[in-house]
Amino acid sequence: MHSKSPPTSEPSVVAIIGGGVSGAGVAYHLARAGSSEHPVILVFEPRAELGRGLAYDTSDPAHRINVPAAKMSLQPDELGEFQAWIEARDAVADDPGAKRPDGSLFPRRRLFGDYVASLLKPLLEDGSVRHCRTAVTGVERHAGRWTIRDDKGGVTEADIVAIATSHPPPAAPGRLASRLAAHPRFVADTTRPGALDVVRPHDRVLVIGNGLTAADVIASLAERGHDGPLTAISRRGLRSRGHAPVPQPLFGDFLSDTAPSAMSLLAAIRAAVGAAKAEGISWHGVIDQVRAQGYDLWQALPVAERRRLVRHLRPYWDVHRFRIAPQVEAVLDTAVAAGRLEILAGSVADARIDGELILASLQPRHQRRSLERSYDAVVVTTGPAHGGILETQPWLAALAASGHLSLDPTGLGLACTERSEAIGPSGKTDPSLLISGPLARGTFGELMGLPQVTEHAFFVATEIAGKLQVNDTHTA
Repeated sequence: MHSKSPPTSEPSVVAIIGGGVSGAGVAYHLARAGSSEHPVILVFEPRAELGRGLAYDTSDPAHRINVPAAKMSLQPDELGEFQAWIEARDAVADDPGAKRPDGSLFPRRRLFGDYVASLLKPLLEDGSVRHCRTAVTGVERHAGRWTIRDDKGGVTEADIVAIATSHPPPAAPGRLASRLAAHPRFVADTTRPGALDVVRPHDRVLVIGNGLTAADVIASLAERGHDGPLTAISRRGLRSRGHAPVPQPLFGDFLSDTAPSAMSLLAAIRAAVGAAKAEGISWHGVIDQVRAQGYDLWQALPVAERRRLVRHLRPYWDVHRFRIAPQVEAVLDTAVAAGRLEILAGSVADARIDGELILASLQPRHQRRSLERSYDAVVVTTGPAHGGILETQPWLAALAASGHLSLDPTGLGLACTERSEAIGPSGKTDPSLLISGPLARGTFGELMGLPQVTEHAFFVATEIAGKLQVNDTHTA
């Protein structure tokens, strides 16, 4: 017989680094997990409110959610909660453009941040979740616990750490950053508040990139009254697609005969698109089915095939999977029809400053002769610089150097297990260090869309709750 020791007086401490939707979601679900002993839940986030992050902290009226409100929620099993929250508060009364002819809602992006913040508010008020409004500067492992240092001189001890930071900012291709840095209208990071204020109404603008961020930039410039010519250039010249005019049913089955390679998966998707078209169903239903089955499809691919998919097929997936809001699509369509927006497949071979102008040499794809163009402004929208994840935060680099973190072999984020536990360079995992959100997509596949992010936040919270319960059992 072993006598039970009295329970420890100090509850376990869980530190979540990053308070966007992913980090706030982990905190929210962990606080509501219903365990017998509630942990101290700390969220390190410099912003004033939890749940916004880069995506939902914007005040730009042109920035809208990219999927209908009825499909967005912090609750994986209650997809309609956000729309119900909107209707209960008449929250789009001052935004008549939010409602589409079919009744779907595409409100301004900041509103979703308001919704998430409202869910966290009671948990913050009763102390279930604590918001540490600081930036983390160091994370170290000492004597079985984590020591977290912040930019206000604080030192916090934690038992479990969840990394829920955002993507690194975009990186200008080649030498452009150094060659154009001195120009007043070179915008290298559109996530900075007021980044587009430098662009004048009639400026000729070169947009490097053609994805969601590029669409947001073009819509934002239009909202500000910009009427100058625009060139959007990307390697393949693929413009983000819009939503189907009416909802489409899911179509296809990609799991009964799982594709063993990137090419066989592509062939199966193409065949399904053809079969769907014959039945009057658009490609949207096929892509949505691939997304729904995405985790299992990703797990079935060997690492070499995952890399091949990322290298060759990811741009095509992105433009079909991550659709732009109808309001943003209308802005792009209008600009193209007016001849004001030119979309090019190619690259920026070189660029230099010439007085107030930027002289750019554009290399169209599959053409030998380059195009020499003059612009008044250049905006970089190339998407996250995944390869620079560790360099964006010194504490992440330090964790990698100390053997706790490593990059995922697909180049999409940080390496982690199927339980979201971080993997170090030696392949060793640490059960007390977890990765939440898009930085875990190398393991989990589709982790960029809001439904998948909230599902993963719930998963990580469940994993942490399970670890805490085991710890409580061992100390009881």
